[in-house]
Amino acid sequence: MSTASTSRATAPSVRPSGHVQTKPVSAPSLAPGAPVEVPAPEPAAYGPTAMHPIPFWPVEPGLTMLNHGSYGVTPRPVIEAQWAMRRRMESDPARFFIVELERLMDVTRRRLGEFMRVDPDWLAPAGNASIALATAIRNSGIRPGDDVLVTSHEYASGLNELKRMSSREGFNVVKADIPFPIRDAQQAVDAVLGAVTPRTRVAIVSHITSATALVLPIEQIARELRARGVEVIADGAHTPGQIPLNLGDIPFSFYTASLHKWLGTPKGTGLMVVPPDRQGTFRPLWLSSRAENGRTDRRRFFCDFDYQGTGDFTGLLSVPAAIDAIGATRPGGWAEVMRANHDLVVRARRLVCEVLGLEPPAPDEMAGSMASIILPEPRRPQPKRLYEDALQDNLRDYHNIQVPVWRWGPRNLRLLRISAAPYNTMDDYRKLAEALKIELGREG
Repeated sequence: MSTASTSRATAPSVRPSGHVQTKPVSAPSLAPGAPVEVPAPEPAAYGPTAMHPIPFWPVEPGLTMLNHGSYGVTPRPVIEAQWAMRRRMESDPARFFIVELERLMDVTRRRLGEFMRVDPDWLAPAGNASIALATAIRNSGIRPGDDVLVTSHEYASGLNELKRMSSREGFNVVKADIPFPIRDAQQAVDAVLGAVTPRTRVAIVSHITSATALVLPIEQIARELRARGVEVIADGAHTPGQIPLNLGDIPFSFYTASLHKWLGTPKGTGLMVVPPDRQGTFRPLWLSSRAENGRTDRRRFFCDFDYQGTGDFTGLLSVPAAIDAIGATRPGGWAEVMRANHDLVVRARRLVCEVLGLEPPAPDEMAGSMASIILPEPRRPQPKRLYEDALQDNLRDYHNIQVPVWRWGPRNLRLLRISAAPYNTMDDYRKLAEALKIELGREG
């Protein structure tokens, strides 16, 4: 294994037992006015970067992790970069929050803009996609009597926020029923456009749906909705790092996302994308002591969102380390990472469906790095334990497989969603298929 001469990290020593012993990553000094870069340990120092590279990915040894999509897994070099940033913060908190934070946020903003192909001046940090989406909804200008259009595949947090707001503010929530199983992407477009009414003011549409794992044609949907005078909030919670992005081509009003899922950043990192013509009235859910400060050297949009009171911003400041670390695991960088994950999950879904005698519920081109399968119903009731479906407990307890199983939609379908991350191989899905045969057989 080789390390780059410019690396700030020291390679960990791997003991025969398989435990990894790492040394601290030093944080660079920051002179006033100096360029700011976040330390990014050299990924090659962490051993193999594919096929269960435990030193790089801190997955529990022996666990078959097929649920990258829910929370992500943060690579060790990114964890160490965050700790380096925390040490930097705690060494002089006053300097960190007053002098350094804004410039460090600008580094994160610039790197995300490059990665997502959007003007970095459009970006504001958020704790996660739920916070980002709630902020976008509150800033969307919904009025009493308006219709807000959602799809039947939207995540519960956004729906909960709409329910709370509508009860107070008197607007209506209209649902577009996108079929599942689905034949092609055009069915999704037709369902959304068919639900538009003369009162529709705002539409909330997932770029990649959560439970059903569908990549929706968000550019086409947004373009058609905007042509009808409808504002579009695109929920991209699962998108950064799962599929290639060119956000500059999507005519959204607001775009929201989590970064800790597929981008590998520390937990609690997300963003909002707000075009310049909307930034003048776009405000956080709460205002910090630095709001309304009348500064002329920095736009209010940045002042409002970069600092919202004392908190741990080191996850957001570790975004550049995550982009660099995972991108270096493949010769072709992130494009190859995403392509490999997609190819793997398509093969994996095909395998599991063949073993269980099931049909894939969506075409391959509507998958990113996740895919869902409709499972047969148990013949007798299965009491819940820790997870939503006892099958998930059984897979974790008896087969050491972590994969979500849940109920979804008006028909209460039983879904299993698999993810494909750089640490997965086809052997993981062969193991899953055999475990499912056993556990579904036990259900009668």
